Amino acid sequence: MSDKPISRFPVPDVADLPDDIRTRILAVQEKAGFVPNVFLALAHRADEFRAFFAYHDALMEKESGLSKAEREMIVVATSSANGCHYCVVAHGAILRIRAKDPLIADQVAVNYRKADLSPRQQAMLDFAMKVSQDSQSVGDADYDALRGHGFSDEDIWDIGAIAALFALSNRMANLISLRPNDEFYAMGR
Repeated sequence: MSDKPISRFPVPDVADLPDDIRTRILAVQEKAGFVPNVFLALAHRADEFRAFFAYHDALMEKESGLSKAEREMIVVATSSANGCHYCVVAHGAILRIRAKDPLIADQVAVNYRKADLSPRQQAMLDFAMKVSQDSQSVGDADYDALRGHGFSDEDIWDIGAIAALFALSNRMANLISLRPNDEFYAMGR
């Protein structure tokens, strides 16, 4: 385990956090066996923690036309393009587990266009990357291409919203120099 700081900003002690945040962090710890550093670092600002995780959960945990693995693919591909070490490592671990594939996260992070993905997933990631990197150029042809792969308008919203949320997350992680937990590196391999 590294003794390097997980954030440039103060990291509160879990015992000192508001009850709702402490309860959430302890539940995550029980499920994962450790506390992902993002929870500790974002707890520095309680209201922002609550807002971020409310939106995160609304997108990542709901019933959707996207599988949970596909949602994680979006996070890994766009986070790689945004240079977010934390999100590539942490969500890469989640992707490996959800896809039951020890190779997929590395493939998506390095170059999703060469990854072992279906044409539908390639189209999904092409759109997510466009939203992440060049959103002003999104147009009707992008929607038509996704519909051609069976995505509904609600699915398209989800793809774009996940890319957008993680653009925020990536920038915050880079701003605070958020360090990935060592545990993530071996998960799902």
